[in-house]
Amino acid sequence: MRTFYIVLLSSILAFGIQGNGLTQSQVNWMSLEEAVIAQKNEPRKIVMDVYTQWCGPCKMMMANTFTNPDVIAYLNEHFYAVKFDAESKEPITFKGHTFENPGFREGVRGRNTPHQLSRELRVNAYPTLVYFDEKAEVIAPISGYKSPGQLEMYLKFFAQQFTPGVQQQEWEEFRDNFVPSFR
Repeated sequence: MRTFYIVLLSSILAFGIQGNGLTQSQVNWMSLEEAVIAQKNEPRKIVMDVYTQWCGPCKMMMANTFTNPDVIAYLNEHFYAVKFDAESKEPITFKGHTFENPGFREGVRGRNTPHQLSRELRVNAYPTLVYFDEKAEVIAPISGYKSPGQLEMYLKFFAQQFTPGVQQQEWEEFRDNFVPSFR
């Protein structure tokens, strides 16, 4: 019973700190379905971390990038953050279609079959961050490990600069002039 109260008190304190705008300790991960519902109440872009259980760079990104206080604060303020295991067996409903992994093999160590949603999103490497606009339309999948400073450039471009029809030249100018500030 004492453990229950300690966990309850810790949860209340963590929520209170986050609710007061002080330092947040982790990214507010949610499912794609939850993010799409949240967009209806408060429109924001979505960034989806597409990973696999066996992917070394995915684990490095989780340990080094998604634990960075600047990344956490920026993601939680400007995006709905989604984690998606590209080889999971759980069905996911998106845009009126249910995506599954019919070839999933239970108990397999290492690689499994890719989920239909990862194929739909044009994911062909891990990790991949898929950016969606405020209407859950795919903007772009960006593959590869990103350090906090590298991720900052993409987050700020998609949150602040991206509009439908943005030209390649605008991206290149932003990229070439970008100065990272995340620690």
